[in-house]
Amino acid sequence: MSITNLLDQTSISSGNNHYYDYRDRWEYLLQSYVGGEAYRDGAHLQKYQLETGGEYNARLANAHLDNHCNSVVSVYNSFLFRKAPYRDLGTLEGAPGMDEFVRDVDVDGTNMDNFMKQVATWSSVFGNAWIIVSKPDVGALTLADEITANVRPYLSLLTPLNVIDWQYARANNGAYELTYFKYLEEFVHGVQVIKEWTKDTITTYTHDEDSGDVEIIEQVDNGLGKIPAVCAYNKKTSVRGIGMGDISDIADAQRFIYNMAEELSQTIRLDSHPSLVCTPETITGNGAGSIIQIPESMDPALRPYLLQYGGASATSILDTIATTVASIDKMANIGSIRSTEAARMSGVAQQQEFELLNARLSEKADNLELAEEQIFRLVAEYQGTTWTGNIAYADSFNIRDVAGEVAQLKTASESATDPRVMGLIDRNLVELLGYEPDLVLAEDTFEPHIMRNAEGEMMMANTQAEHLALMALGYTHLED
Repeated sequence: MSITNLLDQTSISSGNNHYYDYRDRWEYLLQSYVGGEAYRDGAHLQKYQLETGGEYNARLANAHLDNHCNSVVSVYNSFLFRKAPYRDLGTLEGAPGMDEFVRDVDVDGTNMDNFMKQVATWSSVFGNAWIIVSKPDVGALTLADEITANVRPYLSLLTPLNVIDWQYARANNGAYELTYFKYLEEFVHGVQVIKEWTKDTITTYTHDEDSGDVEIIEQVDNGLGKIPAVCAYNKKTSVRGIGMGDISDIADAQRFIYNMAEELSQTIRLDSHPSLVCTPETITGNGAGSIIQIPESMDPALRPYLLQYGGASATSILDTIATTVASIDKMANIGSIRSTEAARMSGVAQQQEFELLNARLSEKADNLELAEEQIFRLVAEYQGTTWTGNIAYADSFNIRDVAGEVAQLKTASESATDPRVMGLIDRNLVELLGYEPDLVLAEDTFEPHIMRNAEGEMMMANTQAEHLALMALGYTHLED
């Protein structure tokens, strides 16, 4: 039914103040992460004074984006999901439909691991992402009826650009709970499909932007009695429903590099093809070796001449870009990972950066773990039970420069003389190779052998300790 005259159209399609405060920034961050046509359509290339629209569009078409935002988020995700999260479903273990739910959480073939990767990606970009836990209402009276109808909870991932209004209120127990939630579900041919959740009802509207008509297409009771929305934060801020992303400052540096790369292109063009200043009567050609024809009666002062370019050199622009890239790596704590130069950082600086990156990744993993636990609590409520399970993401990320540490152990082994020190070096080397030292260096795996020194004296090594002691005295394996 059409309710144009009964309902405030503006209130249906509008969002809260926080949404309008952050919307433009979110769109910019989305374009910075996606790149390609989306970034080009954003027109982030600075326009020159007196430049025509055609000239600006031509520069936009030729501009090249080095997408650091996408690269940084990909590096983070590669560490976060290198090891699959541990899931103990507790009371949901073995429940009807739960295996299918974990394999296909969004009824579109996405398993739980891949879904949480998407959550991690968009929360890195925007600062947070919203997850709706829904369950179709097909009029089933019992759990058996739901199983027969193949009805189960499913997840929907929303970015902050889709969630236009949300409200929190403090409950009687002191905790904050979501009391109102509204998001744009679909936008087709100028018609918005908007879904509005309260603790009592779920209402779906359509809003025609051209005519302004608003129509309720569905309104059902919210049988759960709460709004099943989970806000997955990257980092929390003082505003509920607003998070702090990973690429906000990186996006600005990326835009600066984008403009510098275009300036580099213009510099090379001007340096390679300087402008020719001439009168309208002059007939000029294009390209190298072209002929320029001037009238015989032309005043010598008006003869054509080349306008020499005197701007910044290509080298200085390249140095500026390199410095900005290094700044991005520093902001993201991934300088050692993305470095293409050998020995770019000292061992101490590299270790410090690894520790900062480890702390950042641990915080992100904790927030993903919390979001997933909230998801399963809501799923359990839909199933009429209380969730008692446990979700565990990696707490620490082993970020080590293996090649550098092996080189350090090699240097140490050349300086060591004490067999005990040599034993410690061997243990560390075995660990770097990914094996258990107690198993590899166990006494029962040692084969006794004869060792010989430079004078030809021979000794029997019956244990690993004796072998290391003889090596320290200059003995070598007889077969070497």
